Amino acid sequence: MSQRTALIFGSTGLIGNLLLEELVISSGYSAIKTFVRQPIGISEPKVEEFPVDFSNPDTFSDKINGDDIYICLGTTIKKAGSISKMQEIDRDLPVRLASRASANGVKRIAVVSSIGANIGASNYYLRIKGEMEEEIMKLKFENIAIVRPSILLGERKEMRPGELAGKVVMKVFNPLLLGKMKKYRAIHGRDVAKAMIAILQKDPVKTIYESDELRKIGD
Repeated sequence: MSQRTALIFGSTGLIGNLLLEELVISSGYSAIKTFVRQPIGISEPKVEEFPVDFSNPDTFSDKINGDDIYICLGTTIKKAGSISKMQEIDRDLPVRLASRASANGVKRIAVVSSIGANIGASNYYLRIKGEMEEEIMKLKFENIAIVRPSILLGERKEMRPGELAGKVVMKVFNPLLLGKMKKYRAIHGRDVAKAMIAILQKDPVKTIYESDELRKIGD
């Protein structure tokens, strides 16, 4: 397998940061381009950092070229400030980036969504994620991997009290979630990151991967 160039959006978040670590040690990639709002000072020789204005993707669209694009963008309603702003970050921005990548000849994409994502969901967060998925699936990539993790385990750089409480609860209930309920078990961000890389290294089998599938692939 020839070595590839990976593009990452969201490398300062939980999954994105772990994904960057895994890509650095992956023999499948010779170059990694990470797009960030503020410089974070990465010293790895394989990594090139691009500080960009995410509110205006047209200003850096020519740089969105390579082989595989990984999109790990997301926010909370508290941080976004409104549902409309959350839509811009969780739905519109990933779709715009993916569209540009497809137009620039990027072959494969892996994007982080959420368990329960559905365009018909009454919950605004799950509906936004479902709408993002639908638009991504319309694009022409050789391999599209939409990953739907459950509650994430791992250390974030930002504190999310609600998610922290959920982690405590899920560690207790994880063993009780069996059969079709396995996909609701908490999953470590590193397992998600490993699974995303592994999926794009193979011929596409499917498009949507639930949390329990990601754990198996990541292991």
